Amino acid sequence: MLGRSKTLLFLALTVFVPSLVIAQETGVKPLLLHAARVFDGNNMRTNTSVLVINGQVAQIDTREAFKSSDAKIIDLGDATLLPGFIELHAHLGLQHIPADTVLKHGITTIRDVGGPVHQPYGGNGSLRVLTSGPIITAPGGYPIPAWADESIAIAVSTEQQARQTVRNLIDGGAVVIKVALEPGGETGAPWASSHHEHGHENQPDAGHKNPHHQLVHRDAHAKQAWPLLPENIVKAIVDEAHKHNRRVTAHIGEEKGAKIAINAGVDEWAHVPCDIIPEPLLKKAVARNIKIVTTLDTLSKCSGVSHNANTWAALGGIFLYGAEIAHPDIPWGIDAQELIYMMHTAKMQPLDILRTATSTAGQYLNIPLLGTLQSGAPADIIAVKGDPTHDFKVLEYPDLVISGGKIVVNNFAN
Repeated sequence: MLGRSKTLLFLALTVFVPSLVIAQETGVKPLLLHAARVFDGNNMRTNTSVLVINGQVAQIDTREAFKSSDAKIIDLGDATLLPGFIELHAHLGLQHIPADTVLKHGITTIRDVGGPVHQPYGGNGSLRVLTSGPIITAPGGYPIPAWADESIAIAVSTEQQARQTVRNLIDGGAVVIKVALEPGGETGAPWASSHHEHGHENQPDAGHKNPHHQLVHRDAHAKQAWPLLPENIVKAIVDEAHKHNRRVTAHIGEEKGAKIAINAGVDEWAHVPCDIIPEPLLKKAVARNIKIVTTLDTLSKCSGVSHNANTWAALGGIFLYGAEIAHPDIPWGIDAQELIYMMHTAKMQPLDILRTATSTAGQYLNIPLLGTLQSGAPADIIAVKGDPTHDFKVLEYPDLVISGGKIVVNNFAN
């Protein structure tokens, strides 16, 4: 249903793909990028260059094909051009993370899940930001007991209230609806342990532990479980969201929440679950085409994450890239450790990982050609020295960042 219709989301986001006709009238000089390697969102290519005209990729071809071009030329030498990364699990609005820092470190589009709702914006020299708005949860349910910020969640207790909440969020600009199905108590879960108290020493631009971080730590074993939305209300949320061509993502961490999410028709799990999920349940989720956002770095202390990721991969389940930017232990940009976990824990190959964070994510968001370097794609481009498939760490500090055709970072000599 979602892939066959022209969605309201598509209409709302077409502002990010300016027409060449309008752009040509601005008189902005074209930009021609040469590099040893170009990852176009699907394949790694050599002897390939990219021409950018007025915010879009106008042409991608052999270097020789551009000999007569009058564009401004940037020759990157032994570098790799890639589409900007797309982060599907961030909390920038809630945690007041500076968007320009995230952009400078390789993320050109984020989906902010849990926090203030607003219309999509950005993509023209600034970070493209999409939101879910507050998480829908049960009265007294997660994350209400764990956070001091009231903008993170909305409690509902009836199907009618749930449906109206979904409509209100979509009217406010939500591109996805998020629900919480989290009773708490999973071993190693960052929302139920002191794991949040330790900063990430290697965050870009000294991205220290966020001073706005407001998590109220909870002894999960000493208190009763958080209440969960019942299945009928989650079904109502999913049904209403699908009527408006929106997917539903669920925060789950263990078996009970997973069962509700599967039975209610939820489209996506916001994390690889923290506790071990029985294989028959994971098999059922794969059969129903549920996707999982990785966040493996955030959940690396959870007892069941490796098992769940390995099993999901073996069953042919689909992963989406998300590192939970704004978590105290996560860089404010591309997270190389997340990519490494995707390779070793989720058993993905380097090129598949790059696809997951670029073209696959763009298709999933229903934004035409986003996450690719194809003709007509938004010119969201990064470049790193060397070959990132041999060293993911270089992606955290790109030497070139372009958003909508506008250069944000350029550390190359020319």
